[in-house]
Amino acid sequence: MNHLYPLLFEPILKERIWGGTKLKTYLNKPIFSDITGESWEISTVPNDISVVRNGYLKGKNINDLIELFSSDFLGESVIKRFGNEFPLLFKFIDAKEDLSIQLHPNDALAKKRHNSFGKTEMWYVMQADRDSRLVVGFKNDTTKEEYLNNLQNKTLVSILNEMPVKKGDVFFLETGTIHAIGSGVVIAEIQQTSDITYRIYDWDRVDASGHGRELHTDLALDAITYKKTNSKVTYDTVENVSNKVVDCIYFKTNIIPLQGNYYWSKKQEAFTVLMCTEGQFDLFFEEECFSLKAGNTILIPAVIDDLILKGSATVLEISI
Repeated sequence: MNHLYPLLFEPILKERIWGGTKLKTYLNKPIFSDITGESWEISTVPNDISVVRNGYLKGKNINDLIELFSSDFLGESVIKRFGNEFPLLFKFIDAKEDLSIQLHPNDALAKKRHNSFGKTEMWYVMQADRDSRLVVGFKNDTTKEEYLNNLQNKTLVSILNEMPVKKGDVFFLETGTIHAIGSGVVIAEIQQTSDITYRIYDWDRVDASGHGRELHTDLALDAITYKKTNSKVTYDTVENVSNKVVDCIYFKTNIIPLQGNYYWSKKQEAFTVLMCTEGQFDLFFEEECFSLKAGNTILIPAVIDDLILKGSATVLEISI
């Protein structure tokens, strides 16, 4: 038996100073502490490489799969662009407290400084407590000088765009956009494979020893987009249709509001990832059935052309 099939991976759980317990109570993750902030669903970040948890490939990691199956796993179009590197990172995030205000460098800066991809990303809000908000970009166009003046005077938040959020909201964050996830929000995040973050303000938090987390003030200056950005995305939610949400050069994300049966077929020569953000559904492939619910993520190798989805769920569909 050496064929590919829909693949599930062991979650990589991350403690964060701002994390909580919703990854367990809301998404049924096997978290190990009350400050678990992230579940990395599919990752090839060094030292955090996802491992298969189902089928005969159980125990293999993604890099093993790329070596064994190459284009059958990734897809010819992915290999042409990225070689044998898996280009995306998928996460669920639970922000019990505010995350730091931060941004990510573009590909050119990340390559020059860190030998890494940049970090274009998107957020899908899965759950939001009352009065929750996100920080996304500046209220108005600004300058490096105005930014630094506010940063030094601890008035940075006054020039940033704080937006109330609810379930189903989507934000597309291009590199350079200052942002922060606010407390009380659970998010599905899709991003380039990168763990490069420039933290610029951390709400003056300190640890038990009185020390704050490292800030990256100087590195951030040439990476920030000082223009006002329009990051919130509007999209359709037609039932049993793959509705376009984000289409950028790094990834394409659609949303499938599933009610009943949906016949899924591949749209390009690339792998596809399905993230269940609400409800539950069964995925049928050949003679196998995979039962998925909110918090589950499954990778469909490029070689697979057709599936049947059956149930009542909200499903994010991500491809290259």
